[in-house]
Amino acid sequence: MRATKNWRLRTRTLALGPRTLVMGIVNVTPDSFSDGGHFFAPEAAVAQAAALLAEGADLLDIGGESTRPGSRAGDADALVGADEEQARLLPVIEEIVKTLPQAVLSVDTYKAATARAALAAGAEIVNDVSGFAWDAAMAQVCAERKAGVVLMHTRGHPGEWRELAPLENDALVAEVRRGLAWSLAAADRAGIARESIVLDPGYGFGKHGEENYALLARQAELLDLGCPLLVGLSRKSFLGHSLAPLYSGNDAPAGQRENASIAALTAAILHGAAIVRVHNARAAAEAARIADAVCNGL
Repeated sequence: MRATKNWRLRTRTLALGPRTLVMGIVNVTPDSFSDGGHFFAPEAAVAQAAALLAEGADLLDIGGESTRPGSRAGDADALVGADEEQARLLPVIEEIVKTLPQAVLSVDTYKAATARAALAAGAEIVNDVSGFAWDAAMAQVCAERKAGVVLMHTRGHPGEWRELAPLENDALVAEVRRGLAWSLAAADRAGIARESIVLDPGYGFGKHGEENYALLARQAELLDLGCPLLVGLSRKSFLGHSLAPLYSGNDAPAGQRENASIAALTAAILHGAAIVRVHNARAAAEAARIADAVCNGL
């Protein structure tokens, strides 16, 4: 039986450990790599949130800016400013809080102003892909609002990823550990309780193809940092690349990566993940049940 840790959120607590939690993705964007534009209208996003919960999602991650490779997210001239991001997100968060009050909401943002507004609207968690690196005010906002936080490791900015030098396995794991330790230190300085923090290795975020598999194989080593792990592997491009021999040498498109996503998700759970962030909640919930049974039988 895996150990239980309580994740302290803004107004409630979630138990992490014995059962993997499923975080459903709601992209309120026109350009996300997998489902950009599908849920850009607020009513479509709210309907998707309800569907994810019905399919087995335990919590929802609402994002208003794409961080796909090549985007300008995190740059000073990012195409989506805080005002635009909030205009996309807040109507969705407010309507979900009103119509689905049982939902546990995370806001996917690296902007402190957006995090503050989303938490005031009812979000419980801030999921910062930069691990507090891209907005100096973010850690303090999370501390003041007593939010749950997800701190992800990101190597560079999306616009730089294709040019980053490859890393050997040991160097990659050391780089991820060093970046997450930096984020934890920033959280400590702001006064964020360790019980409020979950870490994310950041698959696909500045890691080249095969590097992601090397990181996944050694993911459990990151548990030494003392926090539960969340992983986002769903439909990532490195999975599509691995499937290329089955698609006439072309990378499998995002919509054809679901089986590969489930395989990677299962491996992540067996290597210590407590939360999985996914597009298809039903498939993930079913796979997690089986992986959990294996983990609890060890």
